[in-house]
Order: sequence, then structure tokens, then C-alpha cells
Amino acid sequence: MGNRRTLLFLVLVLFSALVASVCAYEYEEKESEQRTQGEKWFLLRQLHNVVKTDAGSMRMVKGGYRRGSYLHSPMHIGFISMEPNSLFIPQYLDSDLVLFVHHGEARVGHIYRDELAERHLKHGDVYTIPAGSAFYLENRAESERLCIICSIDITSESMGWHAFQSFFIGGGVHPASVLAGFDHNTLSTALNVSTEELNSLLTRQTSGPIVHLSGSHHTNMWSKFLAQEPHQKLAHLKRIVNFQDEASPKEEESTWSLRKILFTLLNREDVVQILGHKAPSAYNLYNRKPDFRNDYGWIKKLDESDYSPLRQSGNAVYLVSLSQGSMMAPHVNPTAIEYGIVLKGTGRIQIVYPNGTLAMNAGVREGDVFWVPRYFPFCQTASTNGPFQIAGFTTSARRNHPQFLVGRNSVMQSLRGPEFAAAFGIGEKRLKRITNAQHEQVILPSSSAAPADLV
Repeated sequence: MGNRRTLLFLVLVLFSALVASVCAYEYEEKESEQRTQGEKWFLLRQLHNVVKTDAGSMRMVKGGYRRGSYLHSPMHIGFISMEPNSLFIPQYLDSDLVLFVHHGEARVGHIYRDELAERHLKHGDVYTIPAGSAFYLENRAESERLCIICSIDITSESMGWHAFQSFFIGGGVHPASVLAGFDHNTLSTALNVSTEELNSLLTRQTSGPIVHLSGSHHTNMWSKFLAQEPHQKLAHLKRIVNFQDEASPKEEESTWSLRKILFTLLNREDVVQILGHKAPSAYNLYNRKPDFRNDYGWIKKLDESDYSPLRQSGNAVYLVSLSQGSMMAPHVNPTAIEYGIVLKGTGRIQIVYPNGTLAMNAGVREGDVFWVPRYFPFCQTASTNGPFQIAGFTTSARRNHPQFLVGRNSVMQSLRGPEFAAAFGIGEKRLKRITNAQHEQVILPSSSAAPADLV
């Protein structure tokens, strides 16, 4: 009888252990599935080629969203790479752009209040291109590649065919100019040129949207124009739109198309002010003093109060630098969606769902892009093998006041009291001891949470 009871007891113990292990396995499997799904939503690793030629490329990661859900992303992140001595030909977009120069130097020219404005951009500069503003980008360097990271703001007016749409003013067979869409008789009449000249204009470009500026016959006109000093460009533009004497027949052959297009796009009185001194200058984020700094890192934030052109796009820009092993304390953005691009090092991003479950716990490295929906708690932790630097954009140009959940001067400190203690089911003294244990704020020192490296 005793042996039977002992055997029954052992069977029950084994059965309970089996049930517990199965439940634990299902829980771990479910948790792992949630983390994997979270990475699909919040870690944007699928790069799409928007433009690709021998002279450069533009790639884009689409902001993640879940159909039928509030997890919607209104911004995409673009990466423009241009070889030395190359040109991204004139175009305009149906989306606002905020440019951040990651490597190299660039010259940008764009139409600003019916004037042509040109700006020299260097490493760390931020510049905005409003939707509908014709612009071009040039890499004048002889040996350095240009790399630009940009936010692509998808507005309610965006066409939505490919997340955003380029309208090329210059072009030919590849890419096609928007002018080519008009009936040729209508267009030749509008430009006041023969249909033969028009056909030549619309068929010579075959190198794509990003072209080399040397060694190519069909880019010779742009090469000569871009190489001139600003005052020479002004004189040249005055001459070719008949402010001065008509160009000679020899000059006419090389300048007629540029003259006609500029004459169409700009009013005569606007060309007098072609230097575009009213256009905003670039803002260098690296030269800005940190908005917050301690022994473990710093944060720089640029919004419309510091750089008014951001008001047009409605976006802000930031830089975060964490020393090895340090952590940006868990926090919430109450006014904006945030996008981050890893510029340097490796680390880990954790994002939490509103119901208190882990949405994503992913290792990231240079070039990775992630986004965090508004109100979702998250934190960034640098690996222990080196510093960790992130650049990014937010969907509000107004000053963002992130709510830090832990650390000195955090929400946890501000709410400290009997009501908050009761919410956790503990006494006030114990709550005070816990909330006062962390002496740092915003950026916290290294801890066991810091990953040694990415797997």
C-alpha cells in the first residue's frame, strides 16, 4: 500500500514537472515570437533602391506600420550616396526633406521663394528642402564620397505610389523629364523652339538621375554652369535670359535649353536676385553645444526654436552619444514619433508595449534604422566594447520634452508619494529607497544590462 502511494506521488510530481516545463516552453516561445515580431515592426532593415547609377545611389527604408493598427509611421529614412564629382540632377519631390550630411561635403541649389539659392554643406550640417521646391545636389570633391541621411516626410498630399515621388525637371530617356509628358507641339510652342530641338533635349540624357560631371557630353552644360563662381552664374543667367545682349550663335547651341527652362521657372525680376540671400543657411549639429551632458554621454537636439526652416517640414533632428556600456534611461516621447539611425558602434534598443510587455529587444549596429511610436517607452544601451552614436529625426519640430521614467528628476521621482507607493503595493519608505538608488539622470552609467557585443 505504501509503495503504491509512493509511486502515485512520484507520478504526480513528474506530471507536474512536465506540465510546468511545457508551459515554460510555450511562454518562452511566445515571448520569443513577440520579440521577433517586434523587430519586424520597429527595426527597419529592408533597404530599397530608389535610384542607382554608376555615379551614386539613393536608398530608402520605409517606416514600419501594421495594417489596421495604430502603429503607423509617417516618415521614411533615405540614404543618398554620391561618387566624387557627380550631380543629382534637378528635381522636386512631393515630400519634405531634411538633409543631414554624414560624410563629405555637398553643394545644394534649390528654388526658394522664386529665387535660386545655393548653399555649401559640410559634415554635420542640417538643411531642409520643402516639398515642391526644385533642387539639385552636387558632390564637388575629387576623391571623397558624399553620404547624406535624410528624413522623407510623407504628407497627406504625397502621391503614395512609391512612398514618395520624384519629378525630374532635367532628364531624357533615363530618367524622363516631367516636360516630356506634354504633347510635343504644345511644349515646343511653350519653349518657343522647334520640335527637332525639343526631341534632342528630351532624348540626350541616358545616365540616370545621378550623373558624373566629367567625361560625358550630355552633362557638359551642367558641368560648366556648376563650376562657375556665384557672380559668374549671376552674369551668365542674366545673359541667357536676355538681360544683356543675346548670346552668340555658338553660345546659343550650348545654353538654349537651360535658358528656356529657367525663363519658364523664374520671372525676370526674380533672376536679378538669383544669389538667394534670403534663403536660410545650414545648421551644423556637431558645432552645437550639448543640450544635456554628463560623464556617460551627451544629447544634442535641433528644433524649430533653434532652426526655423524645420517648421516647414514639422520635423526635428537629434544626435545621441553614449559612452561604452552606458544607457539612455527608459523614457517616453509624448509629442512625437522618433526615428534613429546608428552612426557608430553597437548597442541594444528595447521598446515596450502599452500593456507592459516587451515589444522589442534587438541588437543594432552601424547603419541600422529603428523607429519608436509616440507614447511607447524605450531605452538605448551601448555595448561595452565602445561608444554608441545615434542620429535621428522626430515628427514634431516643436521642443520635445521626453518623460524619463526612472533616474533623478524622473517621473518616478515626481510621483513619489503615498498614492504611487499604493500603486506598487509597497510602503513609502521602501519606494523612496528604490527611487533614490539611482543618482544619475537621463544617461545612466554602465550596468549588467549593457551587452558585451552583438551576437
